[in-house]
Amino acid sequence: MQPSRDCGRQRYDFFSEYHTDSVFFPYFCRMIIEAKGIEKSFGTLKVLKGVDFQAERGEVVAIMGASGAGKSTLLQILGTLSTPDAGSLTVDGTDVLHLGQRELSAFRNRRIGFVFQAHHLLPEFDALENVTIPALIGGLPMRAAREKATRLLGEVGLSARLTHKPSELSGGEQQRVAIARALVNDPAILFADEPSGNLDSKTKEEIHRLFFDLRDRLGQTVVIVTHDPSLAALCDRTLVMRDGQFVDAQ
Repeated sequence: MQPSRDCGRQRYDFFSEYHTDSVFFPYFCRMIIEAKGIEKSFGTLKVLKGVDFQAERGEVVAIMGASGAGKSTLLQILGTLSTPDAGSLTVDGTDVLHLGQRELSAFRNRRIGFVFQAHHLLPEFDALENVTIPALIGGLPMRAAREKATRLLGEVGLSARLTHKPSELSGGEQQRVAIARALVNDPAILFADEPSGNLDSKTKEEIHRLFFDLRDRLGQTVVIVTHDPSLAALCDRTLVMRDGQFVDAQ
């Protein structure tokens, strides 16, 4: 599917029920990620070769390609976890490459969420605590943080598993906790790196649907690195990387 540049009905209908004023739609039609000329090398190996990338608010974009094509490296740069050697990057209206480390960490905590193939849950804490902790780091009082974490775990179908530790949860349930954790600070953008790579086919389909249900309800932009063509087919747009560059869009 080619990307819409006029904020088409299909992608943005979930806003229109609540917002009909003329100011709202231009705000949500702006690009939320704009990367230009991104380059990254590791030693003598040039991994990204002048990559340009844009994503609209509320858009779900898949990035596909063979292992070693540069997908995860690009995702880490877009998510401000890594710094490019060259290029520019604006995320949610902020020139993130010119932020200091403290400012960048605060920006990342407020505006960006991450979901990885390995869920990285803290094993000594239960599901509710794992989701609550980032909200506390973000400055939310304990009571409000726990209430919000409880609500989000309910939205991902885990209301009955709040007090279970990761070792007591299935792989799919652990990934749902990770998704709730990524959403607890109301990020504008959710980055997902092979989010269903370790799951069985049934659970994988459930996680795929969950991303789109959450986008429709909460309005996040979602950028997904995946090898899974069934997930890519659901996205608004699919980009293909080869040898550190985009070579195709669907």
